[in-house]
Amino acid sequence: MRPRALTTAALLVAALTAPAVLGPAGPTAHAAPAPATPYDFNGDGYTDLAIGAPDATVAGQAQAGAVSVVPGGPTGPKTSSRTLITQNTTAIPGTAEAGDAFGAALASADLNADGYADLLIGAPGEDIPGDSGNGTAVIVWGSASGPSGARTLFHFSDREADRYGQALATGDFDDDGDLDVAAGSTGTIVLSVVNGPLTKTGAHNGGGGSSHDWWSTTTGVTHLTSADTAGDGRGPVVLHGRTAHNGAAATALADLRIGNFTDWLQGMPTGFVSAAGDIDHDGHTDFAVGNDRETSADPGGAKGGKVSVVYGGPEGLDPGRAPLVLTQDTAGVPGAAETGDRFGSGVALGDVDGDGYADLAVGAAGENSGAGSVTVLYGSASGLTTRGAESFTQNTTGVPGTSENGDLFGTRLALADRTGDARADLTVSAPGENAGDGSVWFLRGTTSGLTTTGGLSLGPATAGVSTSGTPRLGTSLGG
Repeated sequence: MRPRALTTAALLVAALTAPAVLGPAGPTAHAAPAPATPYDFNGDGYTDLAIGAPDATVAGQAQAGAVSVVPGGPTGPKTSSRTLITQNTTAIPGTAEAGDAFGAALASADLNADGYADLLIGAPGEDIPGDSGNGTAVIVWGSASGPSGARTLFHFSDREADRYGQALATGDFDDDGDLDVAAGSTGTIVLSVVNGPLTKTGAHNGGGGSSHDWWSTTTGVTHLTSADTAGDGRGPVVLHGRTAHNGAAATALADLRIGNFTDWLQGMPTGFVSAAGDIDHDGHTDFAVGNDRETSADPGGAKGGKVSVVYGGPEGLDPGRAPLVLTQDTAGVPGAAETGDRFGSGVALGDVDGDGYADLAVGAAGENSGAGSVTVLYGSASGLTTRGAESFTQNTTGVPGTSENGDLFGTRLALADRTGDARADLTVSAPGENAGDGSVWFLRGTTSGLTTTGGLSLGPATAGVSTSGTPRLGTSLGG
């Protein structure tokens, strides 16, 4: 059974064929090689960390943006080996300019199937001649020595879309064996799919994109989540945007394999961010959707914010299981729902304790006057449970630093195995730390859950980012 068509206006998509010089629109299907783990840029078996600071000043250019890549290792991120990437870095296309917002969005996959994960970086504020704020994205190639060399991501509709690259995701969206890239934008084209394979040189393989605004949103696609929990690059993608009439969240699951573009969307609980993982270990992708707004600002929100857990099935979402709605008033969830907590500002799914079930981390960036907090809930055969739930702030013993108003601890989260022990470690960002300098924290996963023993914090100096202005390190996280 194909996904049910929505009764609201769906995104109408027209397949676009690249000019002849760029090669055919669709490559011949073939068996995909074993993919490298996303964000393992040097192929050493450890997941690396990419930290975006899109407001960073570069060579005097305010909000040009930067990305710091920190390799993983047996004890966690190896800060002594980090690599700073800007548009002034050798071999990176373009030039750092004010307002480019390089690093606003991040994604990773082994796009050229060479055994090293590659890094996608969005710069939605980039201008092109005659078109201000058109946006761009670049692919930074992985290698044995880490990130090395780059190429601009193909943009077939550069006069039809603005803020291209404000959202990025990877996956084999057309199920032909090659990894593709999805890019969100505003304008006439709000979602673009660039067909794989993507290579360091040579012709592009075309792509397609939307021809009308999705669900009448004028802000376009603002966040994307690939549903690739198996690690093979296959799966649908979650689309996030904002409705035109009141700016409320709009969210849907899109199966990009469907060619008629009528039956390809499934409705989901609305939110601004999401994460994908197999919470109950049944082989189907589950989703956590965060909506950190109050109902006065968004009808789909809740007092203090909420997270909706949607269970997956063979055809996308499981129609037989109602979404699980979590707030800080849910029994077993630490804390209490208070106006402005922003519970759901960040969400991440990963197996913290190594039991085979994906666990959920939820940020509440507005907690305690914007100091922020993170809650961790654990997966089980019956789904997500609140038993053994944990809460972390900068005042938690072992977590570096001190909770302060406006830190926004929990704005963005990542769960990934950075130490090679088959357990997911937690990365937390607080872009408001130190009056907008921003910072990132690392807590290691163990068989009994997260531990603060050996916890690390990475500020702008460690990441190599200038503190001129307000770089807001950790505005985006990858890995």
